[in-house]
Amino acid sequence: MAQILQLPIGPLQTNCYILACEETMQAAVIDPGWNGRAIAATADEQGVQISHILLTHAHFDHVGGLAELKQETAAPIFIHPEAVEMLETAVMSAAFFQLKIPAPPPPDQMLAPGQTLQVGNLKLDVLCTPGHAPGHVCFYLPDQAVLFDGDVLFQGSIGRTDLPGGDYPLLMASIRDQLMPLPDETHVFSGHGPQTTIGDEKARNPFRRDFLPPE
Repeated sequence: MAQILQLPIGPLQTNCYILACEETMQAAVIDPGWNGRAIAATADEQGVQISHILLTHAHFDHVGGLAELKQETAAPIFIHPEAVEMLETAVMSAAFFQLKIPAPPPPDQMLAPGQTLQVGNLKLDVLCTPGHAPGHVCFYLPDQAVLFDGDVLFQGSIGRTDLPGGDYPLLMASIRDQLMPLPDETHVFSGHGPQTTIGDEKARNPFRRDFLPPE
């Protein structure tokens, strides 16, 4: 079984997640947006060992704690290759908003669509979901009906496409082709705000006409 801890952190209250396998107590940190030392300390308090650092994308508010977390845990960093350039410019992007983050370290491993990652006994499928940012991916646990979707789909909203690299039609295609086929009961853990489900967003999301498949 999976244990999920949601940590809203940083000035933009970005959701960082600690996903732990209850059988092995191995854990992945998804999107360490701020204060990596505090994230590592929280994992220690929970009695879990961080074995993976997973990035849905490389906007500065999702990687601001990456340097400290890497220093504390030495866990490998996973990212899609098309997100690497944005990771390398994250410090400059934060400065544009008058914020300061430590320079993120380089990634250790590249993600590919259809790849399966194993954290303890948990298996996460990598879904390629560009549109909000280049190289954006989601992490899906089919056995748990859980999706970590970064800034693609929110409760009652969608990710921004007015930032560099954003593309509204591409984002709609990502949601339609990758997320909407998932079971309605799938719990969606987003990069900001509360969790939702695929079924709820099909029924109530104001953008649903743009991302639902034609009947």
